[in-house]
Amino acid sequence: MIPVKNPKLANNWKSKTAATVSDEEVLAMSDYEYMNALQMAFFRLKLVQLKTDILANAGETTEHLREDTVIVPDPADRATIEEEHALELRTRDRERKLLKKIEQSISRIDSGDYGYCDETGEPIGVGRLLARPTATLSLEAQQRRELKQKMFGD
Repeated sequence: MIPVKNPKLANNWKSKTAATVSDEEVLAMSDYEYMNALQMAFFRLKLVQLKTDILANAGETTEHLREDTVIVPDPADRATIEEEHALELRTRDRERKLLKKIEQSISRIDSGDYGYCDETGEPIGVGRLLARPTATLSLEAQQRRELKQKMFGD
């Protein structure tokens, strides 16, 4: 669900930094201020924090897998442990793919392309970027792509 703009917060951001501005204040900015310097810095911070969290999780996974390598004689317990490991590794694989998208998004911020649709060049929208900071397509373009994939099995 994309959040709704709060007009009472529309000018709160002018006296704040990227580290102190809230999601609601960024969302309340007018469309004329779309992807201004503060928004770019705000989303950079959000992406860097996401990257840091993922890397921390990866380190914890390594430790967790190392700790759980004890030999368990009961086959049911061993199967449970192996299934937990498989689930954790699948999760880390998804995070690895997300890391690549985060890096690409940070590069897009550096080049000034962040926040604009790859297909149409139109603004993606602050609400969508808050929900998915690595988005590269507007909601409409993403829906068209998903419809094509569903119809033609891409």
